[in-house]
Amino acid sequence: MKHALFALLLPLSPGLLWASDCPEAPDHSAQINRLIAEIRVAPNEGQARQISNQMWEYWADAPDEQAQAILDRGMSRRSSWDLLGALEDFDRLVAYCPDYAEGYNQRAFVNYLRQDFAAALVDLDRALELSPTHVAAMSGRALSLLGLSRIEEAREGLQEALDLNPWLPERGLAGPGGPLEPKGKDI
Repeated sequence: MKHALFALLLPLSPGLLWASDCPEAPDHSAQINRLIAEIRVAPNEGQARQISNQMWEYWADAPDEQAQAILDRGMSRRSSWDLLGALEDFDRLVAYCPDYAEGYNQRAFVNYLRQDFAAALVDLDRALELSPTHVAAMSGRALSLLGLSRIEEAREGLQEALDLNPWLPERGLAGPGGPLEPKGKDI
């Protein structure tokens, strides 16, 4: 086990990184809460997108330079569809900074893309435990539940996310004819 951990951590940097070395993640909850209040009353999708981008800046603010480099590399790998490489980076990030919500959210996204919805769900639950108003993790959780055919839970989860951000791209899933359309509502 020690050798496996050593092999996992060695490529991170010239020195080893240990979870005990990761500083506390920046607390942006006040800024996120302000942005949630703004996005809920955004007049149009363009304005909502700008606010959402500001949220992402806070969520993607890693605890230190090493964690930021791992996060950025993993996101770059994911964007180029190197899902195994991205997963490797996010595994490293979670091992190094186990209290940083975005590490779990990003690893969940990779697992979602790999259609490993159960693994994504575990990470999304942890991300939301660490960051309860992480709207992207909330919507990702709903999508993972949908992927697992847990429709009612997915419907409830998406509604919680939409209560915080009514402009989410996934809102169409809850619209008329969508797979997560609320039951018994005439829209």
